Amino acid sequence: MGFIFIEKLSQRAIGFVYLRGVKNVKDIVLQDTFSKEDLVALLQAEGNDRQLLFEAAYERKIQTIGNKVFFRGLVEFSNICSKDCLYCGIRKSNEKVVRYEASDEEILAACRFAWENRFGSVVLQSGELSSPAFVNRVDRLLRSIKQLSNNELGITLSCGEQSRETYRRWFESGAHRYLLRIESSSPELYAKIHPNNPQHSFEKRLECLRVLKNCGYQAGTGVMIGLPFQTMEQLADDLLFLKKIDVDMVGMGPYIEHEDTPLYAFRNQLKSKQERFDLALKMVAALRLLMPDINIAAATALQAIDPAGREKALKIGANVIMPNLTPCDFRKEYQLYEDKPCLDEDADLCRNCLEARIELAGGEIGYGEWGDSRHFFKRNGIPSD
Repeated sequence: MGFIFIEKLSQRAIGFVYLRGVKNVKDIVLQDTFSKEDLVALLQAEGNDRQLLFEAAYERKIQTIGNKVFFRGLVEFSNICSKDCLYCGIRKSNEKVVRYEASDEEILAACRFAWENRFGSVVLQSGELSSPAFVNRVDRLLRSIKQLSNNELGITLSCGEQSRETYRRWFESGAHRYLLRIESSSPELYAKIHPNNPQHSFEKRLECLRVLKNCGYQAGTGVMIGLPFQTMEQLADDLLFLKKIDVDMVGMGPYIEHEDTPLYAFRNQLKSKQERFDLALKMVAALRLLMPDINIAAATALQAIDPAGREKALKIGANVIMPNLTPCDFRKEYQLYEDKPCLDEDADLCRNCLEARIELAGGEIGYGEWGDSRHFFKRNGIPSD
């Protein structure tokens, strides 16, 4: 009797699972909306399922935003930072870093190169500072870039947390996109990778993202993939977070450890670099399905693991790539993580290399175009054409 009862109970359990409608990857990728369970399934996809995910994401990209890839000339103009994030190579407490500030002339020369080579846009990136001198300098640079390019260069800023007044001032001076990475949408994980003090507040980061949107920016954020302590469920939550806060652009990539950071002590808990790379690609593909009309960058960190990393991201959903225009003398000092690529390529070499990579990936470069997020126009009710 006992065996008969167990057999019937097992049959009922199987039937219950069937009635709940367990879905496979082939079905999930055809959806327009996704549950947390759906996203976890996509992130765990292997073999043929993984290929189905990648193909579906690329097809969604082509159908929604087309095949163009947009250049953002990256100028890392300073590695001086007031923050002490536990994962970052340029954190304030890292005394091994040689600190630098590129001169205004060097920054503007890089931007002129971008304009003359029809990149369409530049990204000014730095460590996080908020002093009046820093705010004034960025404001001055924005106005100078607009002037030298006849207002033709689009400008993205990635200069950390600032006041509402600073964000508004920079927007009025010419910046129209802003990237402020959250790194993890989980307050618990965020607390593990940042110092426990008011200067590294999860709530402040969220508030800055809200303020950026209110100021009129195309707002971007992103997460690190493969952190110590990170679960697959947290990564799925990251994707849903990006959807919930309605971002216009995302820059995310694999976590790569840096030996001069506190988080390096937990390197034995990491997945292999290849596993982190593969997981990052699946995150990009899943995000393209979840938010079809946003801009997604092919992160430089992908190339730190795989020489063809960025073009692989373009083939599964990314549509933005960032040639490094930082003066070569400074590049080795702006290492947020180890093994950063392209440290010794000048701007011409970097451009030529990426042009070839994009062509091999089957993409078309949107020369001279800002490549603004279609999602931004949609959520603001503005025609994008």
